[in-house]
Amino acid sequence: MPFSYDYLALAAAACWAVASLLSANAARHLGAFAFSRWRMFCVSLMLWLAALVTGGWATLTPDSITIMAISGLIGIFIGDTALFAAMNRLGPRRAGVLFATHALFSALLAYLIFDEIIAGWTLFGCFLLVGGVMTAIFMGKRSNETHAWEQDSGSTWPGIGLGLLSALCQSVATLMVKPTMEGSVDPVSASAVRMTVAFLAHLILLWCGLSLAKPLRRINWPVFCMVALNAFLAMGVGMTLILLALRYGEVGMVAMLSSVSPVLVLPLLWLVMKRRPANGAWLGALATVIGTAMIVSRH
Repeated sequence: MPFSYDYLALAAAACWAVASLLSANAARHLGAFAFSRWRMFCVSLMLWLAALVTGGWATLTPDSITIMAISGLIGIFIGDTALFAAMNRLGPRRAGVLFATHALFSALLAYLIFDEIIAGWTLFGCFLLVGGVMTAIFMGKRSNETHAWEQDSGSTWPGIGLGLLSALCQSVATLMVKPTMEGSVDPVSASAVRMTVAFLAHLILLWCGLSLAKPLRRINWPVFCMVALNAFLAMGVGMTLILLALRYGEVGMVAMLSSVSPVLVLPLLWLVMKRRPANGAWLGALATVIGTAMIVSRH
């Protein structure tokens, strides 16, 4: 299965791009913690059902369960919640710029831990990709844009800290599961463990009476449907594809290619909002496409 992980990572990015369109309004309605909790609940049920049907749960061992549980706490419970808290403070666009740094964190940590080296034209392609993603997001807003996807609360510095924390947690959690996924562990079952542990952690916070964990508003059926669909696409399909990609590929490359989701959002926003993204966004998108092509064609 040579190099197919490139396309698995890109497919995961596509899932995240589509799912992101469903997250902004639901996250603002429920709050970051409640949104993440409901999302974890939905995806845990989906993944365990799939694992039971396929029998993949039998591939789990005590060691793999422990690793996946810790990875879920770091990458999903802390990282995912921090990301949506950053979105609520900065808006999805600026939070996306900060979260895109997870590709850089992953490449650096993979070099330090696994001796993964990115060099030559591939390195240049990585710089183009990450720079293009950040440019597309940062320059993607029109001056008169007032949609919910562009709103912020004005709390800049806490939002920046939360965005960078989410990126670092994503990187650390990804590196943790790499050695385990190189074995025979079923990626669906592994994802189920990660999501379930994150969901239980969210429940504990709620049961302890933490005010932040309480929903801002009561959930309703339209919001629940958005949360469930987001959970299926982003966490159910997207994160499982990432785990599968890590079985065959390098951590840095998987992180780089999966970070293109903000660029994939551009045509989707154009389709939904009937407004062409700003010119700067297309410049960043072009750099991202060139960088992606250079990475995929490296062999």
